Amino acid sequence: MRKNFGSKPWVYPQPVLMIGTYDENGKPNLMNAAWGGQYDSKEVMLCLSSHKTTDNIKLKKAFTVSFATAATVVPCDYVGIVSANKEPDKMAKAGFTTTKSEFVDAPIINELPLTLECKLLKFNEDGVVVGEIVNVSADESILTDGNVDYRKLDAIIFDPTSAAYIRLGEKVGNAFRDGNKLK
Repeated sequence: MRKNFGSKPWVYPQPVLMIGTYDENGKPNLMNAAWGGQYDSKEVMLCLSSHKTTDNIKLKKAFTVSFATAATVVPCDYVGIVSANKEPDKMAKAGFTTTKSEFVDAPIINELPLTLECKLLKFNEDGVVVGEIVNVSADESILTDGNVDYRKLDAIIFDPTSAAYIRLGEKVGNAFRDGNKLK
């Protein structure tokens, strides 16, 4: 038997996306966003409504998307619940440091090891942001044989049904291969 819950924003998994921007003075900002993901082969989509971050994206036409990790749960949650409009030093309080992207006018968060560097393609009135991924940078600490290793990344997801952060689990199959068994 199934139970009906009505209309809920329960898409699984929801990555915990960390959106980095610069303001008009070049000061870095970071926010936590769960509603977003891959939009096309080289594009990401974010649903952000209205924030300091969206003001910065409109201004700089660029942003970064990093992935929260199990080791950064507390500071990543903090920058999501505290507005830069009310706490101008939230990045320092969270313990985050930055390096300017070589590819876009946005910060790379040094403590978050995987970053998509994006230029703004579209910004809709309803707060939907579409960006082109112009570079992906990864700290060597999360690489195995030159590729990103999800186990070393230790990314977390957001569970909207219980408002919890969850560590990604183990590999259970091989994409584009396992289904061949049914051919």
